[in-house]
Amino acid sequence: MTTNGANANHHPTGPLSGMRVIDWTMWQFGPVSTMMLADLGAEVIKVESLDGDHGRQFGRVGGVLSDLPEGVNAYFEGMNRNKYGIALDLKNPKGREIMRKLASKSDVFVENFRKGVAERLGVGYDDLKEVNPTIIYGSASGYGPEGPDSTKPAFALTGEARSGAMWWSGPDNNTPYAVGIADQAAGIMLSYGILGAIVARERYGHGQRVDVSHLGSMIWTRGMQNGISLIQDAEFQRQDWRHAGNVLWNYYECADGEWIAFSMSQGDRYWPAMCRAMDKLEWMEDERFNSLEARYENRDLVIESMAEVFKTRPRAEWEVRLADAGDLIYEKVQRTLELRDDPQVKRNGYMIDFDHPVLGDSEWLQTPVSYSKNPVTTRKMAPAHGEDTETILIDMLGYDWEDIAELQEERVIL
Repeated sequence: MTTNGANANHHPTGPLSGMRVIDWTMWQFGPVSTMMLADLGAEVIKVESLDGDHGRQFGRVGGVLSDLPEGVNAYFEGMNRNKYGIALDLKNPKGREIMRKLASKSDVFVENFRKGVAERLGVGYDDLKEVNPTIIYGSASGYGPEGPDSTKPAFALTGEARSGAMWWSGPDNNTPYAVGIADQAAGIMLSYGILGAIVARERYGHGQRVDVSHLGSMIWTRGMQNGISLIQDAEFQRQDWRHAGNVLWNYYECADGEWIAFSMSQGDRYWPAMCRAMDKLEWMEDERFNSLEARYENRDLVIESMAEVFKTRPRAEWEVRLADAGDLIYEKVQRTLELRDDPQVKRNGYMIDFDHPVLGDSEWLQTPVSYSKNPVTTRKMAPAHGEDTETILIDMLGYDWEDIAELQEERVIL
């Protein structure tokens, strides 16, 4: 099976082709970032401890089984494709020596351990720039490199809580709940920061450290709400769909239990077409319904009335009626498993087919960036634990088989 965006020899063709990234990360935040760089063509070497990235042991995610046949783990696989794998004991001086040699021959180094861990092991930024003055050092944290909480442990849930995102997304019974995007948002932000540093090095010739946190990324991700709140000194309140401030920026249930979402901030512009679609022409004249302000003042009544209408037809019929009524902005609320049959998803390559060595033909998410000349590629699945250790040491760092045997005997490598 041909992988998406690869050339005939399955070599990377992306804009970062020829760059090498050392990925000393685990769980999701860091691995997402380095996988995106790999999708852009970089050669990414994932460095794991001898007991492996803890993500390999993540048995369930949100109640969904993550363990697959033959030791494959969906959580780990989904964030570590296109990478080569090496396992090192960094508590051993020889393991640290190997890491420093890797850094000396690389463009980027990425880590996501608690503040101070890298420095204690001799692989902090100041340590690595001694062997590679132009290295770009990406550091992922929960709360940022400075401040009283810079050393606190953190995961996605805590980033969402601290940033305000969890409170905003809580349901109307005042119970906050996880948004589930902090790792992904922060990983994207870290990739963005690293790309900026790559450009700066090309222009000015220097390397630098790049710091990104869950907290900062989630504050930024909620930019519109946070920006308005800070300017107006007013907190956004949670809104159940039955009490939304804009009846056309909302979602409604259809007769078959499926939902349709509407995203029209210019309510007066779209209201006539909505009335035609709903067979409610009289609402264009009703003083409780016929202006943006009136619909806001009477929003509970308007939403209840619209909800009753939408429950009279299945979603497929509503999609036809809405399309015929005018240039309305709406979309069906899809479930995850519906994505594989979505023609837009397929046509734009947001999901790709890959012949996995264990799972066989399977579908995977692709980094959703399209280049006209240097397309992203999926060349290989995630490495087995330490899969490429010997090849990397021999071909890249000049070790021989006697060295390999000695390192294995001393438990520096697997």
